[in-house]
Amino acid sequence: MRLMAAHSPSRIIFTGRSSSRAETIISTAKETCPSVIVTFLALDLGSLESVKAGAKTFLSLFPTGEKPRLDIMICNAGVMALPPGITSDGYEIQFGTNYLGHALLVKLLLPTLLSTASLPSSDVRIVSLSSLAFSGHPSGGILFDSLKSEQNIFFPGTGPWQRYGQSKLANILYASELARKYGSSDDGNLTSVSVHPGTFNTHLIKSLGIINRVLIYFVNLGNVKDETREGEGGWNTCWAAVTPKDNIVNGGFYTPVGIKGKQFRESGNEKLAKQLWDWTEKELVGWSLD
Repeated sequence: MRLMAAHSPSRIIFTGRSSSRAETIISTAKETCPSVIVTFLALDLGSLESVKAGAKTFLSLFPTGEKPRLDIMICNAGVMALPPGITSDGYEIQFGTNYLGHALLVKLLLPTLLSTASLPSSDVRIVSLSSLAFSGHPSGGILFDSLKSEQNIFFPGTGPWQRYGQSKLANILYASELARKYGSSDDGNLTSVSVHPGTFNTHLIKSLGIINRVLIYFVNLGNVKDETREGEGGWNTCWAAVTPKDNIVNGGFYTPVGIKGKQFRESGNEKLAKQLWDWTEKELVGWSLD
C-alpha cells in the first residue's frame, strides 16, 4: 500500500476483514501521500457471498453516470498451511480463500477491467500472488474431486503444505489462462501475471506451529528475510503492476524482482490450466451481480 501510494495514484481501494487494521493502513498511506484517496472495502475471500457484496460495493463507489474504472487489480490476500477446514461455501479452506474467492472477484469485475482496457492509452494489469511453495502441490496438481471437502487425505504432516501448494498452483494456472483468454481481446487487452513476493518472517509465518516454522526456514535456508524488511515483500508485486509492458510476458510467473520463473512440475501445464478454468466457471455459474 505504501509503495503504491508513494507514486500518487488517483485512488487506491483495498479489501480486508478487519476495519481496525484498515484504519492503520489508511493512516500509513496518508503519511506517504496525503493527496491519494484510500478506500477500505470489507470483504472476506472465504465467503463467496461476501465477495459478491464487495464487488457490488466497489461499483457503487463511482458516482451515477460515471463509468467504473479499474486499472490495476492485485489479488494478494491468503492463508497458509492451515489444518483441515472448509470455507462457508464448503470448499477446502486454502483453495477456497487463496484461489476461488479471488477468481470470483475477477469474474465479477471483468466487465470493468475490459471496459477500462478499451480506453485510449490504458494498461490494465491483474497481478495474482502465488508462491514458490506451489511446487508442494499434490501429484497431478489439483485434486478436483475432493475440493469440496477438507481434503484430509494426505500423509500426516504434509497435508497443510500440499493443500497450500495446490492453491498457489491454481493462482499461477488461472493467471496464465486469463492471459490466454483476454490478453488479446476485441474488448481490450489485459495483462495477467502471477508473482512470488519472497519469504518474510511476518505474522503469516509466526502464527504457524514450531514444526512448520522450522520447515519454512529449512526449505528457504538463508532466504527468509527479517520482518523489518517486510516492505520489500511488495517490490515484486508493484514491479509487475507498473513496469513498462515490454518488460513483462503476459501470463508469466515472476520471482523477486522481475525475474521470470521457470515452469516446473504442473505450473506450465496448459491442459490443467484449461481444466481449472472450466471447473471454476462451472462452480461460479450461479454467482453474478444481478
